[in-house]
Amino acid sequence: MIRLLLILLDLGGTFVFALSGAMAAGKHRLDIFGIMVLAFAAGNAGGILRDLLIGATPPSAIEHLSYLGVSLLAGFIVFFWDPLVNRHNPLILWFDALGLAFFAVAGAEKALAFGLNPVMAALLGMVTGVGGGMLRDLLVMQIPTVLRADLYASAALTGATIVVLGHMLHITSVGSILVGGLACFFLRYMAIRHGWHLPHARAS
Repeated sequence: MIRLLLILLDLGGTFVFALSGAMAAGKHRLDIFGIMVLAFAAGNAGGILRDLLIGATPPSAIEHLSYLGVSLLAGFIVFFWDPLVNRHNPLILWFDALGLAFFAVAGAEKALAFGLNPVMAALLGMVTGVGGGMLRDLLVMQIPTVLRADLYASAALTGATIVVLGHMLHITSVGSILVGGLACFFLRYMAIRHGWHLPHARAS
């Protein structure tokens, strides 16, 4: 059951992050090859990094064609559906937020399954969540969202931490994954729509 849930979370995160990557490529007027490259990179970078760090080799995104398939599907959807490439389309932020939530909780859960301690599992969940967005932004020569947006890495860390706490308290994985994912997405939603942010240092 947990293995199936992890696969579904991984594929869901891959798809929505791939959409965000393809949209970023379209906004920068990349051709269809560039769109597919950005879709795959954004959709799979976080998961590949996670798997390499925990010793799950070869990484799922390389071992199973389904990851490539959903990435290319996202790329084709963006390529043939012009409204998604509109420069002012905010959907890229929401796809990014969904991908962040999917991967943060999936990363933490998989890290726990591979025997990592709770602190490292939570941190790996955060890294898994932000990895795809970082590579996407770097490939289009933008400052990564994780470095310029409030409640991004911290939102991923919150979601991953909830999964870890649920594991420590012997709460069902499905429940803690659901709550953790919703918490991560909620924080990003509030940051995007209402400007929520962490406290800033006072300038002298």
